[in-house]
Amino acid sequence: MDEAELRSEKAIIRELVENWVLWRDAGLWERFRSVWHDDGYMMATWFQGSADEFIRVSREGWEKGVSILHFLGGSSIEIAGERAIAQTKMTISQRASVSGVLCDVVCTGRFYDFFEKRGGRWGLVLRQPIYEKDRLDPIDPSARLTLDPERLKAFPEGYRHLAYLQADIGYRVKKDMPGLKGPAVEALYAAGAAWLAGEDSARQWIATPLFHTLTRG
Repeated sequence: MDEAELRSEKAIIRELVENWVLWRDAGLWERFRSVWHDDGYMMATWFQGSADEFIRVSREGWEKGVSILHFLGGSSIEIAGERAIAQTKMTISQRASVSGVLCDVVCTGRFYDFFEKRGGRWGLVLRQPIYEKDRLDPIDPSARLTLDPERLKAFPEGYRHLAYLQADIGYRVKKDMPGLKGPAVEALYAAGAAWLAGEDSARQWIATPLFHTLTRG
């Protein structure tokens, strides 16, 4: 494709990334579903499963008052034919009580997205966040919050405060998500390169119990 077509395709993908955040955080579930392909899959600290199941549990949480919001930064999008990889800077913000103290946790990272164009329509096949760093703060600055250091260090550095809060309110948190550095994120980059080369690496990624064991065949 020429430069003008490439810019147009990238703009469509960026719009999908933005719609994901706006529609999910606003509870616009039917519109949110349109971002995904039918076999779309979501990976998160607290959930791993199909797009349909992700929408269902997100909606249930929304109705119960679970507060998780997102904010986007810049994107880098690579396109190879009918496939694309989009990396987008983001923050995840969640509010909940930790040991009886109402807190906000903010995690900075990237959305690493596997896109495919099917029947003339771009859609999301797999979203795998990369968790780079986070922090936890009481809403009331005068509140006293004490965390269990042993529990905290049991979670990966890039999202340990987010994981601590989520575990505290009953979520089962996945402990091998990609961070800023290390074998898990390197494996993710390899899966992205394989996706652009035409391999079914998105399915491999979903099926791999430990991300750092993923290798290209």
